[in-house]
Amino acid sequence: MKRVNNMSEYKAGFCALVGRPNVGKSTLMNRLIGMKIAITSSKPQTTRNKIQTVYTDEERQIVFLDTPGITKAKNKLGDYMVKVAVNTLQEVDVVLYLVEPSDYIGAAEQEILKQLGKIKTPVILVINKIDTVKQEQVVACINTYKDCYNFAEIVPLSAKAGENTDHLIEVIHSYLPQGEAFYDEDTITNQPERQIVAELIREKALTCLSDEIPHGIAVVTESMKYRKDICDVQATIVCERDSHKGIIIGKQGAMLKKIGTMARRDIEELLECRVNLQLWVKVKKDWRDEELWMKNFGYNMKDV
Repeated sequence: MKRVNNMSEYKAGFCALVGRPNVGKSTLMNRLIGMKIAITSSKPQTTRNKIQTVYTDEERQIVFLDTPGITKAKNKLGDYMVKVAVNTLQEVDVVLYLVEPSDYIGAAEQEILKQLGKIKTPVILVINKIDTVKQEQVVACINTYKDCYNFAEIVPLSAKAGENTDHLIEVIHSYLPQGEAFYDEDTITNQPERQIVAELIREKALTCLSDEIPHGIAVVTESMKYRKDICDVQATIVCERDSHKGIIIGKQGAMLKKIGTMARRDIEELLECRVNLQLWVKVKKDWRDEELWMKNFGYNMKDV
């Protein structure tokens, strides 16, 4: 990849994606970088940690920070997730605030707007999912939000369909500082392979399991060992109840096998080799309110 000849014109900076749960932050980030790094799901609280990815072309490097959805915390894990999202606003050059195309601003959106009011960082309002509504609804959404916050820009788009996402890159570019790239041009993410693998498995559990169970699970990649053209992956799904363990395993192991089969496909695409995936299920009661277990599963309160 060639860079522009005049490096004084090159721009590089950090861009945070914030919004309430399930507005499409991870889908948008995956679309912008052209690779699936952050997991997606129709269920809230899918993203739990700050996920960093890197977009690089001849004119700029944008380091995206996908954050957990900002919502009212119900336990220590929820408190951790909110702190991660809010603290990220202080660390970046530009903020993307994602909303759905609605002219109603609920309590969750009002709380986010309150947090945005505390920062001086340029905020771009991104109205996602415009492919699901009529144009009049998008216009109504724009009129509603522009009256309650002084947004630097407003960009309607569809992350899923890729509509207007190229324009968003250009808009972000205008708010980046000039400077050299932070990472080499081949860098896509700072996430360790083990963490991405664990998240891909958790995504499939979110897809397959009933609503109340996914909030109480974590996934830990125990080991990854390469041999010739295959990678042996061992991982543990952690849940909070013995009854949940039975549901995750399923009758004669059918549910666990389904989760593993779906996850293995994505892991093979990520690692670009065959994968032998072995899954176990363990119970750690109320781990979401125990800081020691949270730390063991990758959610360290001292980091936020």
